[in-house]
Amino acid sequence: MVSPEKYPLLAQVNSPAELRELPEAELKALTTELREFLVETVSKTGGHLSAGLGTVELTLALHKVFNTPEDRLVWDVGHQSYPHKIITGRRDQMNTMRQHGGLSGFPKREESEYDTFGVGHSSTSISAALGMALAAKHREEERKVIAVIGDGAMTAGMAFEALNHAGDLDANLLVILNDNEMSISPNVGALSNYFAKVLAGRLYSTMREGSKKVLSKMPPVWDLAQKAEEHVKGMVVPGTLFEEMGFNYIGPIDGHDLPGLVKVLENMSKLSGPQFLHIMTKKGKGYPPAEENPIAYHGIGAPSAKPTEGKYSPSYTEIFGQWLNDVAEADERMVAITPAMREGSGMVEFSENYPERYYDVGIAEQHAVTLAAGLACEELKPVVAIYSTFLQRAYDQLIHDIALQNLPVMFAIDRAGLVGPDGPTHAGMFDLSYLRCIPNMVVMAPANENECRQMLTTGFMHDGPSAVRYPRGKGPGTEIEAGFTTLPIGKANVIRNGSGIAILSFGAMLHEAEEAAKQLNASLVNMRFVKPIDAEVIKEMAFNHQLIITLEDNVVQGGAGSAVNEVLAMNDTPVSVINMGLPDQFVEHGTREELLTQCGLDAASIIRQVEGFYQDQGTCDFSAKGVNSH
Repeated sequence: MVSPEKYPLLAQVNSPAELRELPEAELKALTTELREFLVETVSKTGGHLSAGLGTVELTLALHKVFNTPEDRLVWDVGHQSYPHKIITGRRDQMNTMRQHGGLSGFPKREESEYDTFGVGHSSTSISAALGMALAAKHREEERKVIAVIGDGAMTAGMAFEALNHAGDLDANLLVILNDNEMSISPNVGALSNYFAKVLAGRLYSTMREGSKKVLSKMPPVWDLAQKAEEHVKGMVVPGTLFEEMGFNYIGPIDGHDLPGLVKVLENMSKLSGPQFLHIMTKKGKGYPPAEENPIAYHGIGAPSAKPTEGKYSPSYTEIFGQWLNDVAEADERMVAITPAMREGSGMVEFSENYPERYYDVGIAEQHAVTLAAGLACEELKPVVAIYSTFLQRAYDQLIHDIALQNLPVMFAIDRAGLVGPDGPTHAGMFDLSYLRCIPNMVVMAPANENECRQMLTTGFMHDGPSAVRYPRGKGPGTEIEAGFTTLPIGKANVIRNGSGIAILSFGAMLHEAEEAAKQLNASLVNMRFVKPIDAEVIKEMAFNHQLIITLEDNVVQGGAGSAVNEVLAMNDTPVSVINMGLPDQFVEHGTREELLTQCGLDAASIIRQVEGFYQDQGTCDFSAKGVNSH
C-alpha cells in the first residue's frame, strides 16, 4: 500500500475519476509525488524509467480532461505508460511489475480496462487508435480516441502509413507526439505556447471553418487563403507535413506545463476530425541521474539478490559487440545496421570506432533489412543486429529481398528464446520456426559464449544469408578463443555417449540437457545448426537409441524438433521421439528459471518426461535400455 504520509495526494487517487475530482491547483504537487513513487518502485522491480518520468504531466492532463476509459487512450511502445498504470488502479501492485504473476511492463488489455490496446513493439498506436475512432463513427458514438506516440516511434514507416490514411478520413482522432529528444523541432517557448492555445481555441476553429464554407465557393480566393494560412503557421510551427496529411496541427508546446497542457487538451477535445498535438518533454524529467543520462535509465534492471563471484563473464550481447569490432578491424567490407537498438545490441563501441560503417536506421526494421540487401549487392558484408521479435516486423524483406536473392547478409539475433521480465512481447519464441522454412538460410544457435563467436564468424564468412540467434544475458561461462574460427556448416557435436536415450539440444538449452543426460545416462548432442540440420547424426542416434528427446527454447510447432522429425520421417527410422520446447501459447513474464520450470524445460522436467514415457510403455525402470514398441 502507498504511504498516505509520504504520498498524501497520490494515496487519494485510485482511479482517473478520483483524479478528475482533485482541484487543478493540487496537480503540480501530485506530479512530484508521482515521480518520486515511480522512481521508488521501478528502482526495486526494474523496468523502463526515463520515458515514464517524462510523461507524468501528460498522463495527468489526459486523464483529467478525457473521460477514460470511455474515451480511448492508446499508448505507443508502452515505455511511457508507467504513470498511467499508477493512476488507473494499479498503484499498489507496482511492486510486482515484471515479476512472475505480477503487472506487465507494458499496456495489456487483460490487465485493465484502461489499457485499450496491448503493446510492446513501437509505432502501432496511430493505426490502432484510428481503428477505434472508425468503430466509434460506425456506431455513432461520441467517444474520443487519443494516440500517444513518442520515444522514437515516429521514425517507423507504419506510423506514417497510419497518418496518411487517417488524414483522408473524418474520424475524431487526436494524435499526440511526445517529442522527448527534440527530433522534429526545438521551437518551444512563450510564442509557440500562445499560438498553440490560439490554434486550439474555439474562436480560431470557428473562423477557420466559417471561412472555408464561404471561400470554398470562390476557388481562386480559397486557394490563396489556404496558402496564406499555411505560410503563417509554417513561420511559427513545424507542422506543414502533418497539415499536408490532413491533420490540424497544434504545437509544439511544453509538455511539462501542466496547466497549459490541460487548457490545450480541453480546447482540442471540442474539435472534430483528425487533430495532431506536438508536445516537447524531457526524458527522465524530475530525476537528475535520468535527466543527465536518459539512455542509461531508459530501462533498468532490478537489484540482484546474489553478489557476483568469480571471474567476469560477458553476456552474449557483449560477445557480439567485441566480435563486431574485431571483424571491422580485419575486414573493411563489414558494415553494421541496427533499428534503433545501439545500446541493447552492444554496438556502442563499434559506432564510436567505426562511425562511417555504422547505420542506425531508427525504428524501421523493414528498411534495415532491405538497406542491408542493397549494401550486399555492392559487395559489402552487412551485419544486421536485431532482436528476435523485431525481425518479425521485417519478415517479407527477409524472404523477398535477402533470401530470394541469396545475398550474404548476416543477422545477429539477440533476445532469442525466453527473455524473462519483458514478457511475451519480447520473447523470441518463434525465430527458429520462421527462419528455418526460408530457402537459402543458414540458422545457428550457440550453446555457449565461444560457440557464439565462432558462429558469428561462420555466418559472416558464408556466401549467403545466415542467422545466429542467441539469448539475453550471460552464458555458462565458457572460455572464449581469440581469432576467427569457423564451424563446418550443418555439423553437430556429440558431447556424451550413453544408452537408451539420446538428447538433441539446440542452443541455450544445453545446460539443462547436460544435467538431465547425466542422471539418465543418456547420449547428448549439441546440434548447433537448425538449418542445414545434421541428418547423419540424427540417423545415427535413432539407430542406436530407443528414445530421442529434442530440446529447444522455441515453440515446438515448426521448430528445431520438427526438423528432426522430418529427417526421421524421410528415412523411415523406427524410434520414439519427444519434442520439448515452448508451448503453443504466449509465455508471460517472470525470471528465466521460473519460466523454464513453467514450460517444463528444466532438467527435472526433462527427467519426468522420460519417466512418464517409460511408464506408458509398461517399463517401470525408466532407464532401461529396451522399449517394447517404437
